[in-house]
Parts: sequence; structure tokens; C-alpha cells
Amino acid sequence: MSRQRRSLDSSAADLEAALGPAPEPPARPEVVVLRVRRHGRHLTVPVVLLFALAAATGYWVGSFAQPLANVAAGIAAILLSILLVFLPILTWLAERTTITTRRVIMRRGFFVRHRLEISLSRVSEVRTRRTVGQRMHGSGDIDLCVGPDRTTIADVPGMTRVAEAVQELVARTAAPPQRF
Repeated sequence: MSRQRRSLDSSAADLEAALGPAPEPPARPEVVVLRVRRHGRHLTVPVVLLFALAAATGYWVGSFAQPLANVAAGIAAILLSILLVFLPILTWLAERTTITTRRVIMRRGFFVRHRLEISLSRVSEVRTRRTVGQRMHGSGDIDLCVGPDRTTIADVPGMTRVAEAVQELVARTAAPPQRF
């Protein structure tokens, strides 16, 4: 046990000697400012399909003379509801963007999770785009320019307020802290 502890201590010392001392923790803690998902209008089609599928299932299942046809219609309705209703809803739920005082964190994926973190200190420009449909629903896309790369937060509800908040956070992280 003591040999392992000594080797861990020597490994930590070697690492610190190679990398230098660890940076001091920031003066202010990181705070979550906002959590957003894509606009909820993406759920309109799955919900309408759910009602249409429920109505069609109620009409057709039980109306066939052969019991096997009724079972097949029920199984087809279940498969269609999974494919056309529940998968789009789960996809919408699996995407989330979190904006903190220091970074933007984009998470997506249900079975395989993808996470993208962008430090606000690296963002050079915040751009917004809106299509006609997005304007009607009060949403839009926010582009974060990091060097030559551009990352898009797609279809953000209340896009103007969110973009202003991100621009304010970028300005705060870019400006040196004032000391009096």
C-alpha cells in the first residue's frame, strides 16, 4: 500500500515539474445563466401524427373479420407511433444547450452522447440568422465565431434576448477585470 502511495506521489510530483504549478481557481464561480432546447414547434408534427394515428387505430383495429389482420393493424400502429412520434420527441429532448458565465455547452444524442464546449473568451463574434418561419415563431439561429470556425446554436426560442445575453457574457470575459 505504501509503495503505491509513494509511486502516486512521485508521479504527481513529476507531472507538476513537467507542467508547472496548477493555475489558481478563478475568483468567481461558474454560474449557469441559461438552458435552452430547440424551439417547441418541432414537436407539432409528431403530436398531430399521434392524434391521427390514434384515430386511425381506433377506427381500423377491430374492424377486420380476421383476428390476425386486427393484430397486424395494432402492431403496425405501434411501430408507426414509435417511428413517427416517439423518436422525434426523444431526439428533441436529447438536445440541450447550456450557457454559463464562462462557456457554452452543447449536448446532443440519446444513446451516443456528444458534448461540445466553447469558452466564451475564445468567441470573437456572435451572429444571428432568422428564416421567415423562425421570425413568425420568435426563434432563430445563433452563430458563435471562434477563429475561422463557426458553431451554430440552432433554432433558439427568444433568439434576440439569448444573443444579447451571449454578447454581454463575451464582452465581460474579453474585458480585463477592473480593480479599484
